[in-house]
Amino acid sequence: MDAVCLPVGKAESKAGEKAETAETEIVMNNELTQKDIERMEEEIEYRKLVVRKQALEDVKSARAHGDLSENFEYHAAKKVKNQNESRIRYLERMIRTAVIVSDESAEDEVGLNNTVEILVEEDGETERYRLVTTVRGNSLKGLISTESPLGKALMGHKVGDRVYVEVNKDFGYYVVIKSIENTVDDGTDQLRGF
Repeated sequence: MDAVCLPVGKAESKAGEKAETAETEIVMNNELTQKDIERMEEEIEYRKLVVRKQALEDVKSARAHGDLSENFEYHAAKKVKNQNESRIRYLERMIRTAVIVSDESAEDEVGLNNTVEILVEEDGETERYRLVTTVRGNSLKGLISTESPLGKALMGHKVGDRVYVEVNKDFGYYVVIKSIENTVDDGTDQLRGF
């Protein structure tokens, strides 16, 4: 993922000159589908209405136990509260900086949400993956991002194509596409954490 820091505000110096503030926003430019955005908005709403309320109550309750310097419950509750707020900011920033992509592809070529069976020439192994957006990638569950080296290489290719997967400038490998199954995002994939 490429990240770029851009200034989001200006402040005036004593001399009345415009000066950039230290506040910056990381522009993520993640490719997301409309369904990804909707899931993220649902998670934000849940975290704001349910998790935030509970976290604030836990902090308040733990604070009532006395000395905060030795109060483990208080520090644990503050940590949970801060993690929730951080996740909310992360999701909101991803939505603001997202590049919306379509999850539709041609019937006979690899596209987003397609399940692809490939033969890795190097070791003769056959593997199955479903291509998903970055926020749903989980290689342990067979979900690979379209922004990963393998995902990028497979996009737009057809059954029988021999594709070179460039991992870095010094290493790569060949795979052969054995089959493409047009699958649909059914909403069961979990959003990845940070």
